[in-house]
Amino acid sequence: MTASPSRVSDTVKSAIEFDHASFDISGRPLLHDLVLSVKQGETLVLLGRSGSGKTTTLKLINRLLLPTAGEVRVNQKPTAEWDPIRLRRSIGYVIQDGGLFPHFNVERNIALVPRIEKWPQPQIDARVRELLITVGLSEDLLSRYPSQLSGGQRQRVGVARALAADPPILILDEAFGALDPITRSEMQKEFRALQQRMKKTVIFVTHDLREGLLLADRIALMEEGKLVVDLPAHEFSRSGDPLVRAYVEAFSALPDPNQIDREVSR
Repeated sequence: MTASPSRVSDTVKSAIEFDHASFDISGRPLLHDLVLSVKQGETLVLLGRSGSGKTTTLKLINRLLLPTAGEVRVNQKPTAEWDPIRLRRSIGYVIQDGGLFPHFNVERNIALVPRIEKWPQPQIDARVRELLITVGLSEDLLSRYPSQLSGGQRQRVGVARALAADPPILILDEAFGALDPITRSEMQKEFRALQQRMKKTVIFVTHDLREGLLLADRIALMEEGKLVVDLPAHEFSRSGDPLVRAYVEAFSALPDPNQIDREVSR
């Protein structure tokens, strides 16, 4: 594994640590001997093809899965020792299409965790409206249901819901992968600006190298359940690792989807 220091200071504590963590199902390894840490306020992108172990890695963070070997720690505490409900409420989770409850309107979706935490209603109302502004939505959407929203709007509501209780950690699983190219580009830029302001600890799963380079402080490339490299984002494309080179060359050969859309619209 190639490793280099990130731009986050070494004096900053690790928010998430994988200590030789593995996960098997019926003897079949989905994740093998992962050694990786994410510091507080850092954005780590997990990059790799489908089946490389990215989503399994995320599920070990919020204790949807427990490692079958090794240990995963959140804020220096093993996930096996966390109350799973308390752990998950301290982590914002965003998936494709927002993962919204279809029978809740926008207001109820965003307010879900603050209500569970028994925030005063005026505080909840203020927080919902604050987050609508943060993610670029208008208040006239509050009474709408997910089926009445566009894909980009649903994704924005999903991000707002993940931020609602101000969790220190955000995990995103292919969060923008289902969006059209223009909306995806907008969401990437908005999320990058949001992270620069809020300084959350972020783990972002994607298979898109362009997205990884745009959003990451560090990129961890995975393949067949193993960590290949862990590098600062600005060094990733210059790596001499054969798999990294193959990944970079494959994406370099692809046309920019935003450029294609601009050409078609002329």
